[in-house]
Amino acid sequence: MQIFRCPACGAPLYFHNLGCSCGQQVVFDPDRQAMLPAVSVCANRADIGCNWVPDTDDLCRSCAMTETVPDLREPDNLPLWEKSEFAKRWMLATLARWGWFTASDRGARPVFRMLSEQTAAGEADVIMGHADGLITINVTEASEAVRAERQETFGELYRTMIGHMRHEMAHFLFLRLAEDETFLGQFRAIFGDERADYGEALKAHYDNPGVADETHVTSYATAHPHEDWAETIAHLLHLVDMVDSAASSGLALPEGPPPGYDAYAERDTEAVVTLAVAMSIAVNHVNRALDLPDLYPFVLRQGVRNKLGFAHRALLRGAG
Repeated sequence: MQIFRCPACGAPLYFHNLGCSCGQQVVFDPDRQAMLPAVSVCANRADIGCNWVPDTDDLCRSCAMTETVPDLREPDNLPLWEKSEFAKRWMLATLARWGWFTASDRGARPVFRMLSEQTAAGEADVIMGHADGLITINVTEASEAVRAERQETFGELYRTMIGHMRHEMAHFLFLRLAEDETFLGQFRAIFGDERADYGEALKAHYDNPGVADETHVTSYATAHPHEDWAETIAHLLHLVDMVDSAASSGLALPEGPPPGYDAYAERDTEAVVTLAVAMSIAVNHVNRALDLPDLYPFVLRQGVRNKLGFAHRALLRGAG
């Protein structure tokens, strides 16, 4: 993610900012990747702090994708929805750097259901997932306490809302890319046949979970080709955004990234992954001085890197 500039005074602005200390109110334009004067604002700005420029029907492009919001009669759901929508906007803004879901992208867009386990009628069962273009997000996990508890329960190294967004969006991106038979053939050669029974594969995984290995970035990636793809895409987005954010902040190691580096313009997957790994090792060392978790606690073996390369090339050529 870039660091932006105030359109009035040029001061630095960050992705979440609604205004500048100079008094200028701003909106973010995902196509221009810039902060603009807030001539008009998203209808959700007051409720959830959405700072995107309106697109249609007074809503921004991101908010317009949300078909269902959590039960707001339960007061704790409003801040959880706000945090979840922020993660969604971040994910969409970075994908827009590759042309996905911009004004010039003529392809289908996903629909989001933002649901909570807590409703005015009592507790509800919410299953995070994707089905034929409909993405369900459990906003309850925007609570750090809930998410940390589940991360420990499932024995995961990493669990965040932006991670959920990237994983579920990856399933939708597969639908878009799979319209091309050439992509499908290449996908099956490297990830396996996604037509294998999904329900049976998940049951087998939960009965006897696999482990991250030479070709799978996480245990969950071993469950089914669809989940291997989703985990691979999510990690690709983590790694590219890590390097881009570091470069924008002026962070660099002797090997890079160089000043002005645009990780989203980089077409050499190995180059950007190598930079990300070096950066994560350095930040991990700093975090340990404060007894904080590692920034990126994963090992990327060559088989995983090959999958990251395939996924990277697919996303670079796929929008439009």
